[in-house]
Amino acid sequence: MAQKKMILDLDTGIDDAMAIAYAVADPDVDLIGIIGSYGNVYVEDGVQNSLKILELLGATDVPVYQGLSHSSESDHFDRMPVSSQIHGENGIGDVDLPDPSRKPETGDAIDFFIDAVKKYGKDLILVPTGPLTNLDAAIKKAPEITKEIGNITLMGGAVTVPGNVTNVAEANIQQDASAANNVFRKAPLTQVGLDVTLRTLLTKKETQQWRDLGTKSGEAFADIVDYYIKAYEVTSPDLHGCALHDPFAVGVAINPDFVQTISLNMYVTTDEKYYGRTTGDPARLSDPNPNVKVAVNADVDAYLNAFMTHLTGLFSKH
Repeated sequence: MAQKKMILDLDTGIDDAMAIAYAVADPDVDLIGIIGSYGNVYVEDGVQNSLKILELLGATDVPVYQGLSHSSESDHFDRMPVSSQIHGENGIGDVDLPDPSRKPETGDAIDFFIDAVKKYGKDLILVPTGPLTNLDAAIKKAPEITKEIGNITLMGGAVTVPGNVTNVAEANIQQDASAANNVFRKAPLTQVGLDVTLRTLLTKKETQQWRDLGTKSGEAFADIVDYYIKAYEVTSPDLHGCALHDPFAVGVAINPDFVQTISLNMYVTTDEKYYGRTTGDPARLSDPNPNVKVAVNADVDAYLNAFMTHLTGLFSKH
């Protein structure tokens, strides 16, 4: 049992599936739960994907809760067509995994997270890799958790590079900029955004190593990630691989040495022209205690070595 405990807040598409695998494989944390969100897929589908991936990896003791199904600004969620292009219709590269034997937990996802903060305090790590709607709801319900939790490391945003939905907005933040703005103003965060995740690339050379293991999980993840790589050949041919957005956030949450950061007081713009932009907060420029660490550089080789060691080792057993 590791001292550090981790909760993932996922809209489980392909890179989220790799994030689950990284969290399961890393001996320095115990994955104690997953909260489902919307984004890459509808929340119900993401929850099922999480359960399927956990079962594939032999981690059926990890509870999965269904979080909020749409942004704080709307009453419904419409999946973007590009999400199915990148992640497949089912969110996991159209690979058909068996129905999970376990069902989602019946309890409230937000209460589960708040209770975990109360129980584990500074030993708890939260990694949101989708919209920040669930975290925003938790902070509104129990504002004190921002001072009690040990680590919030999110995948989202872009500061030094363009966004991937608009010129200024990254997809996770753009799904619910109002929720993100509240979180960025009130919580201590490490932002692992497109600035660094676009540097951590996987190719079919690595997925072939998983395929060569001859295991069920190695074969399935190779199929899932090869779909992702093929999608990147269309959407981002200049990268020559697929970006490890969400698993990189998990890696940084456990080992901050994978990135270099700058400290800023930040907010998220909610006006129509620059909706979803993560940037410095002009109202807090002179505040001497910035609450956000923005990852701006990455030790790519060290991370990819850890990533392949963790996932290949895990896949060799299942």
